[in-house]
Amino acid sequence: MDIEKRKYPIGKFVKPTTITNYMIKMWISDISTFPKRLLSVVENLTDVQLDTPYRPDGWTIRQVIHHCADSHMNSLTRLKLALTENQPTIKPYYEERWAELFDTKNMPIEPSLKMISGIHERWVVLLNNLTEDQYARTFINPEHGKTFRVDENIGVYAWHCNHHLAHIIGTIQRNSWG
Repeated sequence: MDIEKRKYPIGKFVKPTTITNYMIKMWISDISTFPKRLLSVVENLTDVQLDTPYRPDGWTIRQVIHHCADSHMNSLTRLKLALTENQPTIKPYYEERWAELFDTKNMPIEPSLKMISGIHERWVVLLNNLTEDQYARTFINPEHGKTFRVDENIGVYAWHCNHHLAHIIGTIQRNSWG
């Protein structure tokens, strides 16, 4: 299999020219259902399976799960900053370094699954109650050297959920574990 396909099994996020309310609803739905979709594919995996990389030189399934907890925690914080400050510059973090920390490489996945569930529950309540003006609020991400609108970032994180879920499902399928 092409390494690029393993890296981006659903392709890279492409920002739509126009973001519609329908798109936002679909994206929020993806974010809302992610914790249950993730749990349903990982709940019966063994430690050996969890410690299997999704691609050569890639993260293990365990690291991907912990990464989602870390990333989505940061995204909720960024959203709250964008909603409460005037175009804040958010603090980037080195996700590749976080993925190498002891907790990410070695801990059971249950604490991160609980985090994801709680983060998503709060995140979705907030997302479902944003106004049009709030969708247009922005934050600056110096890591990417660009300004993101809240509505665009909702799309990015719906993609992020589906992207990492596809990594895990692809690994399960390739190894005939399911």
